Amino acid sequence: MKRFASTGIAVVLALAFATTAHAEDKKKLAFVVNGASDFWKAAEAGVKAAAAELPKYDLTLKYPEQSAAAIQIRLMDDLVAAGYAGIMVSAVDPKTESDALNRIGKQVALFTTDSDAPKTSRIAYIGSSNTDAGKQAGELVLKAMPNGGKCMGFVGLLGADNAKERIDGVKETIKGSKVELVDVRGDDIDQTRAKRNVEDTLTAHPEIDCMIGFYSYNTPRIYEALKEAGKLNKIKIIGFDEDPITLGGVKEGSISGTVVQQPYEWGYQGMKDMAKYLEGDKSWVPGNGLLIVPTKIIDTSNVDAFWAELKKRQGKS
Repeated sequence: MKRFASTGIAVVLALAFATTAHAEDKKKLAFVVNGASDFWKAAEAGVKAAAAELPKYDLTLKYPEQSAAAIQIRLMDDLVAAGYAGIMVSAVDPKTESDALNRIGKQVALFTTDSDAPKTSRIAYIGSSNTDAGKQAGELVLKAMPNGGKCMGFVGLLGADNAKERIDGVKETIKGSKVELVDVRGDDIDQTRAKRNVEDTLTAHPEIDCMIGFYSYNTPRIYEALKEAGKLNKIKIIGFDEDPITLGGVKEGSISGTVVQQPYEWGYQGMKDMAKYLEGDKSWVPGNGLLIVPTKIIDTSNVDAFWAELKKRQGKS
């Protein structure tokens, strides 16, 4: 009996070892975002969908504890130490993170998304053309304000490339018109501060008749602040991304329109492309290192169709 028991234990241990070894054989890939926001839920869904098609990989999406470059770098260093083979990151501040990104890029396959870091060792950027998205927002501004006016912008990270490029895109489009972008206020991805920035603007700049939310949560905070102040429909709102409050505002007409990205594709296609790269297929990497996922304008003419497709993709009725 003891011999049979010993044999049984040996078999169990062997199976356990084989299972552990198989799990350890899987390459680990991470999608690292720039801060906590509902915007990233779509990317998380994309990563999950990619995981179902990549059984040889463990995929995860990571949120830094705080939207700060140092904290994001520490998170990526931890991932490198944990044996991750690839990281896709939306850099909080590419300029201050350049040295760290170069160091990390020498240890893992490094890709960027959302906010690029082109002067680093990243392999490719997979995401929107933020300049083009800014130009589309500028088109919405001009359409909403044919007689001109003064706009205030609101954004999370003033130093991030995605913010600067969107702002520059708006400025380029409205140049020569009667519309002026007076200033842009940052909030460091602090949504309480984001709303307070809008409230402070209403007090300090009563001449403002247009507000632009450059990050996904900025537009909902603009909507809420204006509604509470009784200014909804009196000040034009132009947004970015597809927060439910933003889409609801577009549908009811209180928000002129929003420029939407495709974070689901960043997560889905980005993880699959990273896996291909690690397997030796580099043919998909563009010569300029930019794989652009198009953005589009959502207004009253197409908001219902877009919202229905979004809910379908997210598995909601």
